[in-house]
Amino acid sequence: MVSLPTVILPVFLLIATGYVATKTRLFPIVAVDGLMKFTLNFAFPCLLFSAVAEFDIGEQFHAPLLISYYVASTLSFLAGFLMALFVFRRDLEDCVVIGFCCLFSNTLMLGIPITERAFGPDALEANFAIIAIHAPFCYSLGIGMMEIVRARGTGLNIPRLVAQIGRQMSRNPLVIALLLGFVFNLGNIPLPLPIMDAVQMMVAASVPTALFAVGGVLTQYKIEGDWRVVMGICAIALILHPLLAWVFATYAGLNVDQFRSVMITAAVAPGINVFLFASIYDRAKQVAATSVLVSTILAMPSVWFWLSILP
Repeated sequence: MVSLPTVILPVFLLIATGYVATKTRLFPIVAVDGLMKFTLNFAFPCLLFSAVAEFDIGEQFHAPLLISYYVASTLSFLAGFLMALFVFRRDLEDCVVIGFCCLFSNTLMLGIPITERAFGPDALEANFAIIAIHAPFCYSLGIGMMEIVRARGTGLNIPRLVAQIGRQMSRNPLVIALLLGFVFNLGNIPLPLPIMDAVQMMVAASVPTALFAVGGVLTQYKIEGDWRVVMGICAIALILHPLLAWVFATYAGLNVDQFRSVMITAAVAPGINVFLFASIYDRAKQVAATSVLVSTILAMPSVWFWLSILP
């Protein structure tokens, strides 16, 4: 592995560049919104489609790998929920959002570039296996819990719950790209070379564009809200989540590459999706926005630490 500063600093320097450029109005905020839409709606879907269409599903969809990561994620969600409920006395809807902040790691915009820079592009296969079910799993858990909480005393409307989850999944370009990747992979459907070359050109633009855009987006979030809750989210997302992932990945006997992917994906900050989730239900939005900003800043020393002790 290359030296830690070589791995970490370029990633966060790109984020910082986007932040400073947008904050000083050298790069307009409307352009940041367009850049983020380009990244999420086109560049990253191409990245996920390309990865899933070409990798060995039977080899990469390794049950111990997925169980290790998602058991740790679920326990982190429960830790955030219970912390908000019993320590900070927030209402149940806020507790779900705070739990979601502890659940949803920034697997694409931080997990992929850090893993690639640390261990090379060949180390990303396990990352893509985790990412393939990340949005469906996290949104299903978050929406399911929110609908259960909101239905207390009136009975849970299962068709409404399924419809709500389905709406969120059907509108997500990343999920659509993953499904198409599975179709082409399992159907052994070849794509014409010019199309694949165009996809790969889009893939090449995805990571640097995303990192710059993240910096720009962070300028829209104000540091406000309950700081005790925000720091609690940071502690769970940056310390407890990777610690649990380490325990479960060790117990599962993952190989070195899988272990690294699980750890880095668990160790990165919450993604912007946590604010989108809070906005859907209009609950704890200040806490969600501040936690994204603060945890992204704190992720630099945190990820540095986890990388330093990885095999």
